[in-house]
Amino acid sequence: RVQLEESGGGSVQAGGSLRLSCAVSGDTYSSRCMAWFRQAPGKEREGLAAMCTFATNTYYADSVKGRFTISQDNSKNTVYLQMNSLKPEDTAMYYCATDPKRPYSGNWLGAGEYNYWGQGTQVTVSS
Repeated sequence: RVQLEESGGGSVQAGGSLRLSCAVSGDTYSSRCMAWFRQAPGKEREGLAAMCTFATNTYYADSVKGRFTISQDNSKNTVYLQMNSLKPEDTAMYYCATDPKRPYSGNWLGAGEYNYWGQGTQVTVSS
């Protein structure tokens, strides 16, 4: 079993930056692939970024490509989402997820693909 805990959310003005963290505990083998999602009120959960430790590729949604960066520190069992040039439309609850369902579909940004989720951290961007 895997436990995920997000932190780092908050309120920021447009153009600002935040770094979200996702601390992973439990079955670290199942958490080799990590992803970040967000969900705004009344909207579907949106995949933002994903990466796997056994691959060099990272995956980004077009809405955040060039502004957000996913990274991980294996020594701390933590995954990060660096968010720059934030916009009011980035306002949402942000979640990390892990343990993609087997067999891998390759849809690393699909919300239905992951077995474990954190509780989320709120990001609010004001204009």
